[in-house]
Amino acid sequence: MNSLLVTAIVFACLFSGAVLGMALRSILPEHHLSQSSTDVIKLATGLMATLAALVLSLLISSANTSHNTIEGEYRSVLATTELLDRHLADYGPEAVPARDLLRHAVIRGFQVTWPQEDFGPPEPPTAGGRAGVEALQRNLLHLSPTTDAQKWLQSQSLQLLGGLAQERLLLNDQEIGVALPTPLLVVLIAWATAIFISFGLFARPNATIIASLLIAALAVAGAIFMINDLGSPFGGLMQISSAPAHAALALLRQ
Repeated sequence: MNSLLVTAIVFACLFSGAVLGMALRSILPEHHLSQSSTDVIKLATGLMATLAALVLSLLISSANTSHNTIEGEYRSVLATTELLDRHLADYGPEAVPARDLLRHAVIRGFQVTWPQEDFGPPEPPTAGGRAGVEALQRNLLHLSPTTDAQKWLQSQSLQLLGGLAQERLLLNDQEIGVALPTPLLVVLIAWATAIFISFGLFARPNATIIASLLIAALAVAGAIFMINDLGSPFGGLMQISSAPAHAALALLRQ
């Protein structure tokens, strides 16, 4: 589900809960709002608030760690790609077709990851993915090194390509993103809504109270938005920057 849509739903539920609490305050019998009753409600609300705050903080930390890990892995893939291209360039003119295959495969991957960015003319699907890797492997294996340096460069290039293919497979699943599980999201909304209902019960409505509850609802909805958006490293407002990809492509074109 879209992060902004989830955020809007969370905000609507929380602020509606506060309004419901204010409405209940005006119709509940007086003994339901006695000192002993409010003390118990405040204790229950405090427990839920503590649980909700703990869960939200853990989820934000986990989402941020995952986001940073994926960004680091992607930069590692780019560095490996650049090193592979340097090895092929050092091999000599015989490796030019392999360099071309590598460049086209990389461009295809960038175009799939950032479709809104300009990475040059569209590449066919066969240029990237498993087909691109297999074509590059065949090309490297067909090279006929004549010097010890070329033999070493061919061996190193094949090793780098194997590691690159493995890293890319791991990133493919992570690029899809991991949304906040629906049952957990429902529980969090239920806890937060109950807390906001209690806020409305204990406050006589006025402009200051309504503004405070509005800001608090926005803060909680913003936390949910951060969790969902960080879970989509290649989409959303906090996606991984494409600047390193453009820089890597500039090196490959040299």
